[in-house]
Amino acid sequence: MTLQTEQPPYTPSVERLDRQMIVILDFGSQYSELIARRIRETQVYSEVLSYRTTPEQLQQLNPRGIILSGGPNSVYDAGAPHCDRAIWDMGIPILGVCYGMQLMVQQLGGDVERAERGEYGKASLHIDDPTDLLTNVEDGTTMWMSHGDSVTRLPDGFELLAHTQNTPCAAIANHERKLYGVQFHPEVVHSIGGLALIRNFVYHACNCEPTWTTDAFVEESIREIRARVGDKRVLLALSGGVDSSTLAFLLHRAIGDQLSCVFIDQGFMRKYEPERLVKLFQEQFHIPVEYVNARERFLKKIEEITDPEEKRKRIGHEFIQVFEEESKRLGPFDYLAQGTLYPDVIESADTNIDPQTGERVAVKIKSHHNVGGLPKDLRFKLVEPLRKLFKDEVRKLGRSIGLPEEIVRRHPFPGPGLAIRILGEVTDEKLDILRDADYIVRQEINRQDMYHDFWQAFAVLLPIRSVGVMGDQRTYAYPIVLRFVSSEDGMTADWSRVPYDLLETISTRIVNEVRGVNRVVYDITSKPPGTIEWE
Repeated sequence: MTLQTEQPPYTPSVERLDRQMIVILDFGSQYSELIARRIRETQVYSEVLSYRTTPEQLQQLNPRGIILSGGPNSVYDAGAPHCDRAIWDMGIPILGVCYGMQLMVQQLGGDVERAERGEYGKASLHIDDPTDLLTNVEDGTTMWMSHGDSVTRLPDGFELLAHTQNTPCAAIANHERKLYGVQFHPEVVHSIGGLALIRNFVYHACNCEPTWTTDAFVEESIREIRARVGDKRVLLALSGGVDSSTLAFLLHRAIGDQLSCVFIDQGFMRKYEPERLVKLFQEQFHIPVEYVNARERFLKKIEEITDPEEKRKRIGHEFIQVFEEESKRLGPFDYLAQGTLYPDVIESADTNIDPQTGERVAVKIKSHHNVGGLPKDLRFKLVEPLRKLFKDEVRKLGRSIGLPEEIVRRHPFPGPGLAIRILGEVTDEKLDILRDADYIVRQEINRQDMYHDFWQAFAVLLPIRSVGVMGDQRTYAYPIVLRFVSSEDGMTADWSRVPYDLLETISTRIVNEVRGVNRVVYDITSKPPGTIEWE
């Protein structure tokens, strides 16, 4: 049986045609999915589609509104991505963001040129027309700019809504046709009035109602799961994180005993977590879990492997192999359920636009074991009900279906586990060191009641040794890196300003209690340019 997956993120979901929705046409912006997330915060559904989506396909979807994303190109470049000009005559409200606004202007008869001065970062927005799109957006509010081109002449029928010091046309509108454009990025957190602007477009221009709720998603997902699975059995890899746990609860509600949960202990989990997980699900949630001890097998699979991508692929491949074996023992199973989320898909096959051809090209950042490394002859079909959700949406979903807070608010943990928090080769000794150091981190932030102040807080073990002095003797031991970050969805993150006394306590405990460590350092890198995980 060949691999069958859910539809990719840039393809319309035919099951959702009866729902009010906003479509985002993606021109290669790093913020396209963030726009979708902001729309969903208004409780209106949104999907990201390719800029090549035709007017006929859009009509089938029947969206209430369309947003054109930003992008890395200039609209006047040869081969720059352009949407079908017929979308302007569909009678659907359209909002162009940055590149999207410039494309709107160009295709409707205006001019876009290279700006004398580009504008990047925060800028004060001076409002010329406070109605319609800019209702309740405060004059002088901060918006986030990122452009080197500017609109120099508006198309017929368009009016100026706002400007900045360097950008004469920062927001424009054709009120009669409900076509709007903004040169800034209202979707990013730096744009103070951004969400108000988005709400104006969604609620007033598009006449949407807030129907995208967790209860609605649960009902719809249960219907879709039952329709897809029928009377077949489903195998779920349970990790104990909020994603797989929420998926387990959702699937159990949808198909009951047709679901079989398997927890594969690959040896890369944190201290005491495997035992806690199995006990919690079986005794408290009454969802049976099959425990598989595969520690030696996984460690041998990545023996002497230092490349992080190779680690991930081998671990992902081994997961599938174990599932194959377990399915034969417990099965037969037709479906493999995975807690794949939107950020997993984005980072595993990030996309951009080739400036020469205008085609989308893959730029892989890193593989995730649940979306990368799957063999072509995988015998399961995939069930991924959470694939369209962001992490914060999954947490809301988990709460709504009864998942306890200790799991709902659990910090994200990578599928390959501690294997990618140990840089370089992974050994039993290094795993023991990192588990003990990581356990101290979690103990101390819990004692300070600060666990939920961070998106993630963990330890990393480096493959080097440094000189130290302990008990008047020279030591030559490993350093531990502490990585604490703040984030809303994991797509971007900032390093956390942790109190010095907490860092001191954690450092003192680690160097005194964890054998093989004599130095602790703190990572103050944001994402971007770094990633949250080190590998």
